[in-house]
Amino acid sequence: MSAPARSDERTDTDTDAGRGDSVLSLHRSTDTATGTLRRGLQLSPEFAKGLWLTLALAVVATAGKIIVPVAVQQIIDNGLTGPDGPDLAFVTRMVATCAGLLVVTMACSYLMNLRLYRATESGLATLRRKAFRHVHDLSVLTQNSERKGALVSRVTSDVDQISTFMQWGGLLLIVSSGQLLVATILMAVYSWQLTIVVWVCFLPLLFGVRWLQKLLSKAYLKVRERTGDMLGAIGETVMGAAVIRAHGTEERTAARIDTSVLATRTAQVKAQRLSMAVSPFAEIVAAVGNVAVVLVGVWIGLDGGLTAGQLIAFLFLMTLFVQPMMMATEIFNEAQNAIAGWRRVLGVLDTVPDIADPGEAGHVLPRGPVEVRFDHVTYSYPEGPVVLDDVDVTITPGTRLAVVGETGSGKTTFVKLLTRLMDPAQGTVRLDGVDLREVAFTSLRGRVVMVPQEGFLFDSSLGDNIRFARPESTDAELEAAVTELGLADWLGSLAHGLNTPVGQRGESLSAGERQLVALVRAYVADPDLLVLDEATSAVDPHTEVRIQRALDRLTRGRTSVAIAHRLSTAEAADRVLVFDDGRIVQSGAHSELVDRPGVYADLYASWVRSSA
Repeated sequence: MSAPARSDERTDTDTDAGRGDSVLSLHRSTDTATGTLRRGLQLSPEFAKGLWLTLALAVVATAGKIIVPVAVQQIIDNGLTGPDGPDLAFVTRMVATCAGLLVVTMACSYLMNLRLYRATESGLATLRRKAFRHVHDLSVLTQNSERKGALVSRVTSDVDQISTFMQWGGLLLIVSSGQLLVATILMAVYSWQLTIVVWVCFLPLLFGVRWLQKLLSKAYLKVRERTGDMLGAIGETVMGAAVIRAHGTEERTAARIDTSVLATRTAQVKAQRLSMAVSPFAEIVAAVGNVAVVLVGVWIGLDGGLTAGQLIAFLFLMTLFVQPMMMATEIFNEAQNAIAGWRRVLGVLDTVPDIADPGEAGHVLPRGPVEVRFDHVTYSYPEGPVVLDDVDVTITPGTRLAVVGETGSGKTTFVKLLTRLMDPAQGTVRLDGVDLREVAFTSLRGRVVMVPQEGFLFDSSLGDNIRFARPESTDAELEAAVTELGLADWLGSLAHGLNTPVGQRGESLSAGERQLVALVRAYVADPDLLVLDEATSAVDPHTEVRIQRALDRLTRGRTSVAIAHRLSTAEAADRVLVFDDGRIVQSGAHSELVDRPGVYADLYASWVRSSA
């Protein structure tokens, strides 16, 4: 039935080469870092829930850090070197008060961490749900524009990177900002002159971090992209392991993975090289600042403007001031990595679904055999040639239709438009006179079911896979469906019956058995329009007989459209559509077309020769 694919054909099994211009990757957030963060927080309102209480706890926890410097100053100036000599009672009271306040500070710090973690996890759960559901809303064409692993990474590892920052970097940012502010205020209370000295020393560091932030933003976006590419390549390799072994391409595949891993490592190293540049500079600035404070402090103290206790307290406070500066590298490191993750997640959410669900405003189709109408439909893939050209055909209710043609003739595109996996570029596809674009998805998916050429099964039991579209179905109803399709003997041959585990993608079953499960699943869904992508291809003769028998019962009383890779399927159909180069070139019953010169007769003759 099929000839080699033409170079202009688009299929679902296109390789990943050239996917650098992914539809999703084009939808990157162009916001500033602050704008990206603001948009991300708006998408997950849980982040802001109880924020003011968290900030209040942070203020108390941060204020607690000044207890020790103030206590030391008071003990030195009033408890040890006061005008009346050492006062041990005063020292004892200060130590006890300090200990009590530190306990309160620790409690507030614990509560702050707890609230922040809870809010973060709730917010990220919401973000994951939104991102996953949005991916589900995107058309198959959009999803296929990006590697599955790379797409999954946008919903998993990119969100995990956001989680790391929100739980660790976010906490550190809040505490460090508060600590910097409190330390500056108290230092100014002790000596505004020394405070100016400290800020003059550290201003170059702040400007350097600000400049570095722009470079880190680009570097970590590249890291997230390379990580997504790596996960995509690994996922594809795992799924295609059997093909890789069959063709002996393990070394070449491993080299491809190595290249992807090395590209990720290179991106990570470049980003880390930038982020690590701040630390040595910050240490030098801190050392210079300490020396300057001691020198200027002693000079001020000689004039009686600063006591020994105040100078020592100031040095303690300067340590609190320096800590956030030293942590700036790690904070900005995680922040830029998180913002890169935000941008990739927002890239998914900003991608407008090209197949829109009209929702509650959509039309609900009545039950019963469906009439299908293609009204001068034309379709071409993005930046590709026309694959369906002015297709105009009506399929009457209850018809069993076979669609035949060489590979690349437009058969698959025809059924994708019929099931609204894509929308036509021109013309209209109608069910019972209603434009498919106006039919609510709940109604469309309830009435139209497609059985692909390779039945996909989920890692669950046989029964769960069969009741996938009707989860409320009982085991008795499933067994009745199996019996009605003439497959009771097959089900009985399975040791655990409906409880048989099928494994990932149904790998514990044969290809033919997976197809049987897909047919029973479609039967339980009870569609009015059944679309089949040659269910009997690539199976043994015994299984083919079973499948054909099940198909005869499954299509009875329903409108059905089957892509026929074997002309035996066309022989059993009420009507045959013959596609060639995107057009319908013949239409009629098998008995009419087989004796008429044309594409169908040639295909049939080829099939007879190959079967001889």
